[in-house]
Amino acid sequence: MTNRRQFIKLSTSALGAIVVPSFPEVIIPNQLRTNGKNITANDETYWRLVRDQFPLAKDKIYLNNGTMGPSPYPVIEAVKNTMMDVDVNGNYGGWAQAAARLEKFLKVNEGEIALTHNVTDGINIVAQGLPLKKGDEIILTTHEHVGNAFPWLNRARQDGLVIRTFTPAFTADETLKRIEILINKKTKVIAVPHILCTTGQILPAKEIATLGKSKGLFVFLDGAHGPGMIDLNLKHIDCDFYASCTHKWMLGPKGTGFLYVKKEMLDTLRVAFTGGEADNGKWNMTTDPPMMGDYAPTAHRFYYGTQSSALYAGVVAAIEFVESIGIQNINERITSLAGYFQQEVMQLDDKTEMLTPTEQKSRGAVVAFKFKNIAYDKFYSIAADNRIRIRMVPENGINCVRVSSHIYNNKEELNKLIELVKRYA
Repeated sequence: MTNRRQFIKLSTSALGAIVVPSFPEVIIPNQLRTNGKNITANDETYWRLVRDQFPLAKDKIYLNNGTMGPSPYPVIEAVKNTMMDVDVNGNYGGWAQAAARLEKFLKVNEGEIALTHNVTDGINIVAQGLPLKKGDEIILTTHEHVGNAFPWLNRARQDGLVIRTFTPAFTADETLKRIEILINKKTKVIAVPHILCTTGQILPAKEIATLGKSKGLFVFLDGAHGPGMIDLNLKHIDCDFYASCTHKWMLGPKGTGFLYVKKEMLDTLRVAFTGGEADNGKWNMTTDPPMMGDYAPTAHRFYYGTQSSALYAGVVAAIEFVESIGIQNINERITSLAGYFQQEVMQLDDKTEMLTPTEQKSRGAVVAFKFKNIAYDKFYSIAADNRIRIRMVPENGINCVRVSSHIYNNKEELNKLIELVKRYA
């Protein structure tokens, strides 16, 4: 009996029945490609061209990219064309090609990326896979998204682990100190967001990883908001695990994500779910007893079964779209917009409370604040009535509103929201 991988190989060569689809060429307008050139944050001619690449409704203002990043036309076309190719020709597979492209984008080694469906997928793989025992402690923040909180709370309930929390400070140095204070002999894991979903604060990821390594701890980062917002170099950060998605700041298809597992951690992280793609091709059900073989020698051991080649063609297209503009140009533009909005809101400091740090290294493209005289959910409804989409943040009693802008936004849109803030503050 041949295994599945051998069958596919046989069928491809002998029968011509199974063809692995190649991702289509990504069509990006030449005038959009910067070819490494710096584009200033206030070059409105260029950024209007960028805005034209998105099908976003013109009569609405979308300022909730931190929840979902609308995809540009090149990504949509890549998904559509690949899906059509699969359904017209019956092609199968090909999604694994995206892992290599992600590895290059994230600056990690070959074989350190597993494809997932979302951030939470990756978080659960790590939370269930780490070798922890009753009484071991895990450090989280008080600003978690349910996607990072619940997998660890679930593991804690299952195995008698202890969750300890800290509230991030307004500066990176003080935040690091708060983590260090919580570390004791029972601490085994630091599992915190790279960028808080609540306030957009960027935590000092490199320093956290260095601290964790010095104490012999596992360091996991919830990276939902990292790729696409900042120039992400996971090898430089040097964490053990990093889970993310491509549907936020990368502007990729919804239902796609990845998990980074440092090569040295592959055999430490238990494989909880397996199937096709997780194996090394040496299983055999005709032996007595049946032979499992072993796991794939790369992070591919953590994903299994059929993925959508169309969606992952869209991921590759999203990377090419981001890189055609330049991640540094994107970061400068979106942090400039966020900084402008933050400063305008802070002028109302007697009527509002700013929750996002102003420290350069701790702020990105998200701004969160509270009103002193109006409920956060009421203002959310007011903004919606004015066709402006933001996010309210009820998690853990934070009770604020969050504004997240991306490259399809501009100051004119932000000014309309600022007018509303001033009117109701």
